[in-house]
Amino acid sequence: MARTLHVLKGDHTAQALAVITPQVAAGDRVTVALVGGVPAPELPDGVVVHRVPDELSWERLLELVFEADAVVTW
Repeated sequence: MARTLHVLKGDHTAQALAVITPQVAAGDRVTVALVGGVPAPELPDGVVVHRVPDELSWERLLELVFEADAVVTW
């Protein structure tokens, strides 16, 4: 089971969902970091969502980058 972090800044939401949905279906642990007040898209159940910097500090985001098996920025 892979750990994937998606950093979403607002554009390319549809493309991000097209990647996230099969990852969740495959049993991967998916985390989404929303940067800069981006509205949260409808995500599959089980996706962990954090708002940066409101709920998650920049320092913690950096830690999540190093904890993840893969990081995708959108």
